Amino acid sequence: MALSIRLSRGGSKKRPYYRIVVADARSPRDGKFIEKIGNYNPLLAKDDEKRVVLDGERAKHWLGMGAQPTDRVARFLDVAGVKERAARNNPKKAEPGEKAKERAEERAEKLKAQQEAEAEAVVAAEVEAATAEPTEEGQQVADATAEQ
Repeated sequence: MALSIRLSRGGSKKRPYYRIVVADARSPRDGKFIEKIGNYNPLLAKDDEKRVVLDGERAKHWLGMGAQPTDRVARFLDVAGVKERAARNNPKKAEPGEKAKERAEERAEKLKAQQEAEAEAVVAAEVEAATAEPTEEGQQVADATAEQ
Protein backbone atom coordinates (compact mmCIF):
# COMPACT_ATOMS: atom_id res chain seq x y z
CA MET A 1 0.00 0.00 0.00
CA ALA A 2 1.37 3.43 -1.02
CA LEU A 3 1.17 5.84 1.90
CA SER A 4 1.20 9.59 1.72
CA ILE A 5 1.38 12.30 4.34
CA ARG A 6 -0.91 15.04 3.10
CA LEU A 7 -3.45 17.68 3.99
CA SER A 8 -7.13 16.90 4.46
CA ARG A 9 -9.37 19.96 4.21
CA GLY A 10 -11.89 20.89 6.82
CA GLY A 11 -13.58 24.11 7.81
CA SER A 12 -16.32 26.04 6.12
CA LYS A 13 -16.42 27.92 2.85
CA LYS A 14 -13.56 30.46 2.62
CA ARG A 15 -12.39 29.46 6.12
CA PRO A 16 -9.99 26.57 5.45
CA TYR A 17 -8.58 24.34 8.14
CA TYR A 18 -6.43 21.33 7.36
CA ARG A 19 -5.51 18.12 9.14
CA ILE A 20 -2.11 16.61 8.41
CA VAL A 21 -2.92 12.94 7.90
CA VAL A 22 -1.31 9.68 6.84
CA ALA A 23 -3.53 8.08 4.21
CA ASP A 24 -3.54 5.58 1.41
CA ALA A 25 -2.45 7.46 -1.71
CA ARG A 26 -5.52 6.15 -3.58
CA SER A 27 -8.08 7.46 -1.08
CA PRO A 28 -9.79 10.82 -1.74
CA ARG A 29 -8.43 14.06 -0.27
CA ASP A 30 -11.01 14.40 2.49
CA GLY A 31 -11.76 10.69 2.72
CA LYS A 32 -10.56 7.84 4.89
CA PHE A 33 -7.16 8.21 6.54
CA ILE A 34 -4.99 6.04 8.74
CA GLU A 35 -3.79 8.53 11.36
CA LYS A 36 -3.95 12.24 12.07
CA ILE A 37 -0.48 13.56 12.93
CA GLY A 38 -1.14 17.29 13.08
CA ASN A 39 -3.09 20.26 11.78
CA TYR A 40 -2.55 23.45 9.78
CA ASN A 41 -4.54 26.66 10.07
CA PRO A 42 -3.60 29.05 7.21
CA LEU A 43 -5.75 31.83 8.67
CA LEU A 44 -3.36 32.37 11.56
CA ALA A 45 -0.32 34.66 11.28
CA LYS A 46 2.82 33.11 9.83
CA ASP A 47 4.74 33.59 13.06
CA ASP A 48 2.01 32.00 15.22
CA GLU A 49 3.13 28.69 16.75
CA LYS A 50 -0.41 27.26 16.43
CA ARG A 51 -0.43 27.74 12.65
CA VAL A 52 1.21 24.33 12.17
CA VAL A 53 0.96 21.72 14.92
CA LEU A 54 2.80 18.50 14.06
CA ASP A 55 3.64 15.32 15.97
CA GLY A 56 7.27 14.90 14.89
CA GLU A 57 7.75 11.40 16.31
CA ARG A 58 4.74 10.00 14.46
CA ALA A 59 5.87 11.75 11.28
CA LYS A 60 9.31 10.11 11.59
CA HIS A 61 7.62 6.75 12.18
CA TRP A 62 5.49 7.03 9.05
CA LEU A 63 8.40 8.31 6.97
CA GLY A 64 10.31 5.22 8.12
CA MET A 65 7.37 3.10 6.95
CA GLY A 66 7.72 4.61 3.47
CA ALA A 67 5.09 7.35 3.48
CA GLN A 68 5.73 10.12 0.93
CA PRO A 69 4.86 13.69 2.00
CA THR A 70 3.27 16.15 -0.39
CA ASP A 71 5.17 19.35 -1.23
CA ARG A 72 3.34 21.45 1.37
CA VAL A 73 3.72 18.83 4.11
CA ALA A 74 7.40 18.41 3.18
CA ARG A 75 7.83 22.13 3.90
CA PHE A 76 6.24 21.68 7.32
CA LEU A 77 8.46 18.68 8.06
CA ASP A 78 11.54 20.65 7.02
CA VAL A 79 10.65 23.53 9.35
CA ALA A 80 10.02 21.05 12.18
CA GLY A 81 13.40 19.42 11.51
CA VAL A 82 11.92 16.00 10.76
CA LYS A 83 12.92 15.64 7.12
CA GLU A 84 15.39 17.69 5.04
CA ARG A 85 13.82 19.21 1.93
CA ALA A 86 15.89 20.32 -1.03
CA ALA A 87 15.00 23.84 -2.11
CA ARG A 88 13.54 24.08 -5.58
CA ASN A 89 14.82 26.47 -8.20
CA ASN A 90 12.80 27.50 -11.23
CA PRO A 91 14.62 30.37 -12.96
CA LYS A 92 11.97 30.58 -15.69
CA LYS A 93 9.16 31.17 -13.21
CA ALA A 94 9.41 34.96 -13.33
CA GLU A 95 10.10 35.08 -17.06
CA PRO A 96 7.21 36.63 -19.01
CA GLY A 97 5.27 34.60 -21.56
CA GLU A 98 5.51 34.84 -25.34
CA LYS A 99 2.71 37.39 -25.75
CA ALA A 100 4.16 39.65 -23.07
CA LYS A 101 7.57 39.47 -24.76
CA GLU A 102 5.97 40.41 -28.11
CA ARG A 103 4.19 43.37 -26.51
CA ALA A 104 7.45 44.53 -24.92
CA GLU A 105 9.22 44.33 -28.29
CA GLU A 106 6.44 46.35 -29.95
CA ARG A 107 6.67 49.00 -27.22
CA ALA A 108 10.45 49.16 -27.68
CA GLU A 109 10.07 49.58 -31.45
CA LYS A 110 7.48 52.36 -31.01
CA LEU A 111 9.70 54.14 -28.51
CA LYS A 112 12.70 53.88 -30.85
CA ALA A 113 10.66 55.21 -33.78
CA GLN A 114 9.39 58.08 -31.63
CA GLN A 115 12.91 58.99 -30.54
CA GLU A 116 14.13 58.91 -34.16
CA ALA A 117 11.23 61.15 -35.21
CA GLU A 118 12.04 63.60 -32.43
CA ALA A 119 15.71 63.64 -33.47
CA GLU A 120 14.73 64.30 -37.11
CA ALA A 121 12.41 67.11 -36.00
CA VAL A 122 15.25 68.71 -34.03
CA VAL A 123 17.58 68.48 -37.04
CA ALA A 124 14.88 69.88 -39.35
CA ALA A 125 14.27 72.77 -36.95
CA GLU A 126 17.99 73.53 -36.85
CA VAL A 127 18.20 73.47 -40.66
CA GLU A 128 15.15 75.72 -40.96
CA ALA A 129 16.56 78.14 -38.39
CA ALA A 130 19.87 78.20 -40.22
CA THR A 131 18.19 78.95 -43.54
CA ALA A 132 15.80 81.53 -42.08
CA GLU A 133 18.62 83.88 -41.08
CA PRO A 134 20.36 85.00 -44.27
CA THR A 135 24.13 85.27 -44.15
CA GLU A 136 26.26 87.57 -46.28
CA GLU A 137 27.34 84.72 -48.54
CA GLY A 138 23.77 83.45 -48.85
CA GLN A 139 22.58 86.99 -49.65
CA GLN A 140 25.23 87.41 -52.36
CA VAL A 141 24.23 84.10 -53.96
CA ALA A 142 20.57 85.08 -53.83
CA ASP A 143 21.31 88.47 -55.43
CA ALA A 144 23.42 86.83 -58.12
CA THR A 145 20.66 84.40 -59.03
CA ALA A 146 18.04 87.17 -59.00
CA GLU A 147 20.04 89.29 -61.51
CA GLN A 148 20.26 86.48 -64.00
